[in-house]
Amino acid sequence: MNKLALRLPGAAAALLAATLASPAGAQAPTAAVDATQGLPAAKLVAMCIGCHNIPGYQSSFPVVHKVPMIAGQGAKYIAAALTAYKKGDRKHPTMRGVATTLTEQDINTIAAFYEQQGKEAGGEAPPEQPAKQPPADVAALLTKGACVSCHGANFNKPLDPTYPKIAGQYADYLEVSLRAYKAENNAHFGRNNAIMSAQVKQFSPAELKKMAEYIGSLPGELKTVPQSRFRGN
Repeated sequence: MNKLALRLPGAAAALLAATLASPAGAQAPTAAVDATQGLPAAKLVAMCIGCHNIPGYQSSFPVVHKVPMIAGQGAKYIAAALTAYKKGDRKHPTMRGVATTLTEQDINTIAAFYEQQGKEAGGEAPPEQPAKQPPADVAALLTKGACVSCHGANFNKPLDPTYPKIAGQYADYLEVSLRAYKAENNAHFGRNNAIMSAQVKQFSPAELKKMAEYIGSLPGELKTVPQSRFRGN
């Protein structure tokens, strides 16, 4: 997700090595998405594909969880998330190290790349209503948190394009993300968002896990598209 590995801290540079060693057999990213000025998408996503394009890839710091699927995610949400890492509103050492090197144009190029990558990967559109209804206790939690009002009835059509699609996302990542909004006084872990923080603080860790497991079990548009390796243009 960076222009040059030499500009990144050690953790981010390690991701480039993972990118180059990722499984063979898939098409490398192209620069077609980057139709404006700035570096081509293929160069900018070099640091992304080492984690976000390896199915089931797991982060171990600062919290253990599967790296989120971002192919098929809305471009405006991806851009908003990267901007939050850049500003420090989202705390994650590696993501902040990467995001601080990106210009606004770079961020928009990366965001457009992953939105388009999900479309090119295809697949069935999720139903307008959840494919399965939650248990009564989970339904009560979702209602209490007003989750549908922001993320859509099927958790795949957010009210605002800067909000994420969350249906089908890895449940452990969703759980960790929710916990991050409750975190305080942690230099490496936490998220600053007034709306989400107010909602999440109503729930216990066990309740957050239940909601995450249900939402993660639903069909959605998010994908991990394997990449063989990074080839710059």
